[in-house]
Amino acid sequence: MATATPTQAFFPLSSSRHLSSPCTAGARSSSCNATTIPLCHVSRRRRQASLLRALPHGVSLPLIAASDHWGNWTVLLATAALGIWSEKNTRAGKALSGALVTVLLGLAASTAGLVAADAPAYRVVLDYLLPLAVPLLLFTADLRRVLRSTGALLLAFLLGSVATTIGTVVAFLLVPMRSLGNDNWKIAAALMSRHVGGAVNYVAVSEALQVSPSVLAAGLAADNVICALYFTTLFALAAKIPAETIQSIGDSEPATAAGDKLPVLLSATALVVSFAICKAGKYMTSLMGIQGGSLPCITAVVVSLATLFPSHIGKLAPSGEALAVILMQVFFAVVGANGSINNVINTTPGIFAFAFVQITVHLLLIMGAGKLLGFEDKLLLIASNANVGGPTTACGMATTKGWTSLMVPGILAGIFGIAIATFLGIAFGVFVLQHM
Repeated sequence: MATATPTQAFFPLSSSRHLSSPCTAGARSSSCNATTIPLCHVSRRRRQASLLRALPHGVSLPLIAASDHWGNWTVLLATAALGIWSEKNTRAGKALSGALVTVLLGLAASTAGLVAADAPAYRVVLDYLLPLAVPLLLFTADLRRVLRSTGALLLAFLLGSVATTIGTVVAFLLVPMRSLGNDNWKIAAALMSRHVGGAVNYVAVSEALQVSPSVLAAGLAADNVICALYFTTLFALAAKIPAETIQSIGDSEPATAAGDKLPVLLSATALVVSFAICKAGKYMTSLMGIQGGSLPCITAVVVSLATLFPSHIGKLAPSGEALAVILMQVFFAVVGANGSINNVINTTPGIFAFAFVQITVHLLLIMGAGKLLGFEDKLLLIASNANVGGPTTACGMATTKGWTSLMVPGILAGIFGIAIATFLGIAFGVFVLQHM
């Protein structure tokens, strides 16, 4: 009788829900419908066969076997750490973002035969660490504070969310991405949530709708390029808008970074609360029979708690955000290791064109409709930034331009977007995009 692996002994893995190799989940991708051996596995095996010929006799690929748990965790954590380091210390990392660097390193490790395309460690990340990151990121999602403090910026942000939705429809009609098969509407929904909330929403919607790994990685790569062009355009539009008179923003600014030192007790408490929230979200998912993962329920629980108990939950945010950054980077390492370079290269152009149309329509609509409704240009630019970039980039732009009155509202509007974008993306994808 087979015995459980060390990972299985601590984490009862489910075979029905994980981000498997792009060709192990059936006909998720049009390139993975071969009758005997999926095409993306053929290309991977050909590359690895050429590598094998260059290796000493007796050495096999992958160099770190799927059952080597310590080896796989070392690679995942090292890849995550390199992504974070590159974003802070290198020009390339700052341009690409730590998330994309980590994905690319994971892809390279898998393609070169350093790690396997699927391993028990990956399923632990997807089943446990990814859900755990969601509450850690949303401890500041106090919706009452958002409604009370953002004022006109919240209305502009909602206008931007509508513009993103319309942009998604227009882009899907013009660039339907049919080569992606059934993943086309799913990645469209994920990118919609990304451009209302943030990266965590992109991940949550992709996981809920079961987007294949290579398409997920391609979407991330395309979106990073689009966002670079978008932010360049946004700052160009803001070039002639003067800074405000310097004034105090009070002590109401939420913590957005945890610095280099983490309070041990608060970190431990944040983890305990996050585990409890994940348990509650999993239970709600099972109780209601919701298909497609537990992340939406986990999001609903943490947003409710942050709104009902803001003083208690909010103080966990600095520690929670720092821990969540690490967990999300490990997830991006899994996305890369689980993907296929050929599939990413082949699918990125279509997703790039889709995202380009989507963001272009968003920017034209929010600026055009916003001016007709009487909003100031700087308000619309920060609202759009909060949509597409999230709270951090919105605050960064407000700080850089000297628009001090919009710093805190920009952060809160971005947090509001993260709180709602997962639900909007899934609902719009299932009820609208799937039937277009």
